[in-house]
Amino acid sequence: MAPSSTEQGAGGAPEAISRRSMAVAAFSTVVEWYDFTLYLYLATVMSRVFFGGGEASLATALAGFAVAYLMRPLGAAVFGHIGDRYGRRRMMLLSMLVMTGAMLATALLPTYAQIGPAAGVLVLLLRCVMGFSVGGEYTGVVAYLMEGAPRGKRGLIASLASAASEVGALLAVAVSALTVHLMSQADLDGWGWRIPFLVGAGLAASVWLARSTMQESPDFERQQAFGTIPERPLRHTLRHHKAGILRSFAISALGSITYYVGITYVPAFLTSAGAMGEGLSLWLATVAAVVVILVTPFIGLLSDRWGRKPMLLTLAALSAILPMTMFSLMATGSAASALLGAVVLAAAAGGVSAVGAVATAEQFPGEGRLSGLALGATVATAIFGGLTPYVAQMLTDRTGWPMIPGAMIAVVALLVLPVLLTMRETRPKD
Repeated sequence: MAPSSTEQGAGGAPEAISRRSMAVAAFSTVVEWYDFTLYLYLATVMSRVFFGGGEASLATALAGFAVAYLMRPLGAAVFGHIGDRYGRRRMMLLSMLVMTGAMLATALLPTYAQIGPAAGVLVLLLRCVMGFSVGGEYTGVVAYLMEGAPRGKRGLIASLASAASEVGALLAVAVSALTVHLMSQADLDGWGWRIPFLVGAGLAASVWLARSTMQESPDFERQQAFGTIPERPLRHTLRHHKAGILRSFAISALGSITYYVGITYVPAFLTSAGAMGEGLSLWLATVAAVVVILVTPFIGLLSDRWGRKPMLLTLAALSAILPMTMFSLMATGSAASALLGAVVLAAAAGGVSAVGAVATAEQFPGEGRLSGLALGATVATAIFGGLTPYVAQMLTDRTGWPMIPGAMIAVVALLVLPVLLTMRETRPKD
């Protein structure tokens, strides 16, 4: 068999990808994460618009986010097969096309006031379509960037996908906050909620056009040249890379729960806990998103210098120690305490995302890489990303204990530590 992309020299030279193609791949995750996280940032609004309001509506809206997440592994498997068999570029074009249609359809949906409970069913179905398309998006972009990056800069360049996704989350929370701030609740619930989704559909369409000019990954071209493309990528990966699947699952589990509970769930937590209103909590989340954008490339650069394993171990330890205290601070009702808690949680989550992006992709050779990420990283994201905001809200409501979300993060971090301790270093040697 030809050498993998982590070993290949001239046969898989990353310089074959132009800077423009790398930039398009990296920064297209802005749109991906804007579109997907927008629903969560508008969860309290969507609960009124599509589920009729009331005490149980927010939990139902968050459950919808969780259900959509369950579609991510299926989407990752389908798009991963396409990417491993027919190329990374083709896969990324198709996934963005599906995403564009789902966002536009969401913006045009009738509301609960217009058609009753059917509105909730329709929005949940479209969230499933969105989850399906996103399933292959992020892992495809990370693999493309890693395969095209110089050996000594893989951590930094792959982390750009994480940083750009945070720009998307920042854009989502900023547009949400601005929409909520400028409108009365009646206008917001009547028609204003559609604006952020229309913006997302337009952005997704523009990214599809930009991606149509991208080059193919040099690693996939290597596989074509050597005839090593697996006919059944999922079966190939399950047979040859079981340990890689487990390690990518563990890394992604930590990254997912720190991100989705420690960042995107925070506005809903602050609102439901009575710590602050919708508008202020969204602006606080905007600050947290800026922190992540600043932290992510710095941590990616450190992982190139010091290694993936030491950085992941350090971040896992911090994730076990800090979150409970930070959620307790945010529940006090003090804006300063809430800001401190949100910033610390965001910095930790951004760090895990930065290292996790390249570390999960490096668990597999180029052959079957996207399928391996689907089986490991994306399944973990579905469980520890999509379900955890709902579980955190449910447990907090039932117990009245504001430290529950932080305790959830800490438990996952402790469970992941043994896997990280036994993981081999994947940073390429100089």
